[in-house]
Amino acid sequence: MKKIGFLINPVAGMGGAVGLKGTDGKVEESRRRGAEPQSRNRAKITLSLLKNNPDLFFLTCSGEMGETILHETGISNYRLLYKYTGNSTSEDTKKAASYFMKEGVDLILFCGGDGTARDIFDIAGRNVPILGIPAGVKMYSAVFAIDPVAAAELLMGTDPWSFRDSDVLDINEERYRAGELSARLFGVARTPAIPGKIQESKQVFEEQDEERAKGEIASFMHEVMLPDTLYILGAGTTTESIASRIGVKKTLLGVDAVKNGQIVVQDADEKTLLDLIRNEKEVRIIISPIGAQGFILGRGNQQISASVVRHVGVKNIIVVATSHKLRETPVLYVDTGDPTLNREFGDSIQVISGYRMAQRRKIFQHVHE
Repeated sequence: MKKIGFLINPVAGMGGAVGLKGTDGKVEESRRRGAEPQSRNRAKITLSLLKNNPDLFFLTCSGEMGETILHETGISNYRLLYKYTGNSTSEDTKKAASYFMKEGVDLILFCGGDGTARDIFDIAGRNVPILGIPAGVKMYSAVFAIDPVAAAELLMGTDPWSFRDSDVLDINEERYRAGELSARLFGVARTPAIPGKIQESKQVFEEQDEERAKGEIASFMHEVMLPDTLYILGAGTTTESIASRIGVKKTLLGVDAVKNGQIVVQDADEKTLLDLIRNEKEVRIIISPIGAQGFILGRGNQQISASVVRHVGVKNIIVVATSHKLRETPVLYVDTGDPTLNREFGDSIQVISGYRMAQRRKIFQHVHE
C-alpha cells in the first residue's frame, strides 16, 4: 500500500476569475471582488476517482486543507496528521509537508498553484515525488497534472510508478500583475510520468522569426475581424500583436475586449466579461496557447471561464499561435473546470499560424470507457 501525503491550498486560484493574475498576498482582495475558492472542487474530482483504490492510504491535514474533502468524497482510508487553526498559510503547507516527510510518504499530492508547489518542494526537495492537482491561476511549473482527472490517472496508471524530472518555477507575482513575466528555476522535483498526463513548464520564445510571425497573424486577423463584433483577447504576446495592429494597447497578461477598433474594457475579470457579452449579438474569443504547455484555456486566463465560453460558444473561439510555438506544442489542452465543456472542443482545433495560414492541432481528450 502506498502512503500519500495529501493537502489542499484552500485559497488557490481565487485571483484568476477576478483578474488578479494570482492569489499570493491578494486573498482578501479576491474575496472583496467576489472570488470563490477553486481548489476544493478540483480536488474532489481527483479524489472521487481514487476513492475505490485500496492501494492508497492518505495522510492529510485538518479541515479544508484535506480532511473535509476526503470525508465528502467517501474516502475513509486516511489518517489526520497535521492540524492548523484559523486561515491556512504558506507556513502550514510547509509544516504539513515536513510531517509527511517524517512519516515516509511515497508521494505528496497537493491541490494548488505554483506557490504551493514551491512551498512543498522547499521541504520535500527531490527526496519525495510530488504531484499537483492544478487549481492556481498560472501554474507554469511542470509538476502539475494537465487536469484533475489526469492527476488520478497518474496515481493509478502504473505500478511501480515511473518518474521524471520536472521544473518548479518561481514567478514574481508583482511583476506579473504589472504585465511582465519574470520566471526563474526554483528547483527540479520528481513527478509521476505518463505521456500526455502531466504538463510541461512554461516556455517563452524569443527567436527573431517570432515577431515576424506574430505580425503576419496580426495582419490576417485585422483583415478578417468583423464590424460590430466584440472580440475578447486573451493574454500573451500574440494577442498583443493583434491589438497593436488594430491600433490599441493591450494588457499583456490580462484579458481585454475590443469592438470596431476600440478598446471596450481592459484587464477584465469574469463578471465584467459576462456582463459585457450579455448585451452583444456577436462575440468572438481570440486566445493563444501557453508555450510548450499547450493550454488554450485554464492557465493564466481563468477570466475566460466556463460560463463565458458557454455564452460565446465553442465555435466562436479563435486560436492563434506561431508555427514555431506549434512545433514545440504538438498537443493542445483545455481545462475549463467543466469536463463536459472540455469535451465539446472535440479532438482537434484549427490554429491561425500566419497570414492566411492555419494548422489543425490535436486537443487532448480523456478516454472514457
